[in-house]
Amino acid sequence: MSNVSTSTSTILILRILLSLSSILLLIGFFAPMLSMHKFYFFESSFSVMGGVISLVEEGQLFIGLVVLLFSVVVPVAKIAFLFKVLINTAEQVTLRQQHYLALMHEYGRWAMLDVLVVAVLIVTVKLGAVASIEVHWGLYVFGLAVVLIMFITHKVTRFFNGKS
Repeated sequence: MSNVSTSTSTILILRILLSLSSILLLIGFFAPMLSMHKFYFFESSFSVMGGVISLVEEGQLFIGLVVLLFSVVVPVAKIAFLFKVLINTAEQVTLRQQHYLALMHEYGRWAMLDVLVVAVLIVTVKLGAVASIEVHWGLYVFGLAVVLIMFITHKVTRFFNGKS
């Protein structure tokens, strides 16, 4: 009986953390991450979505799509899958879901953060001495969401692998 209540409370905590990470990720998509100051006169702020839109508008379609895919689409799909696994706890998690959980845990951690860092480096290198870049709170919110999603994926994977 104690094992059932522990499982239920663990799943509840994971659902709450996943809801929190979803909110943080959504805020992180639109919150200002960087400000660029050019020649002390011009300032531009960027968010993840704003950066994707700017890349596409400037003709950098491939980079914009890569950032969109790995910084927006993959994390949203990962969260949706984790919610599906955590909501359907009444039935046994299938072997296919366990396989996807293992893949997400192994490869998903690299998707979001690395692409964001590469995008920031590209912007920094392109601007060099022409402009200075200031980091804002949106970068920290996005980073926290990414780390929290990685933690939840790890816990869900361990929980369901230990359960079966």
